[in-house]
Amino acid sequence: MTATPTAPAAESPDARLKRMRMRSWRRGTKEMDLILGPWADARLAGMDGPTLDLYDRLLEENDQDLYPWITGAAEPPAWIAPLLAEIGAFARSRLSPSAARD
Repeated sequence: MTATPTAPAAESPDARLKRMRMRSWRRGTKEMDLILGPWADARLAGMDGPTLDLYDRLLEENDQDLYPWITGAAEPPAWIAPLLAEIGAFARSRLSPSAARD
């Protein structure tokens, strides 16, 4: 994992959100696209700076690591566990039978 996000130093807030949203939808595996993309669409604009920094770090992780962390098949690193739990809950709520009826 990279220690810092790859965002350019002069990146505007709007450009940062656009980059992060695109990276959320274009992960490399369809499973992660379908988990992170909708979550990013719903949550990125309302996130504070430190949480955006954390999500930017998460985007640097490999899908092969992220998927088992989000699904609960593997224990995530402590630094990202709360955010992954939130993302996982969001994804599960979208797939629940009650969400499909709405």
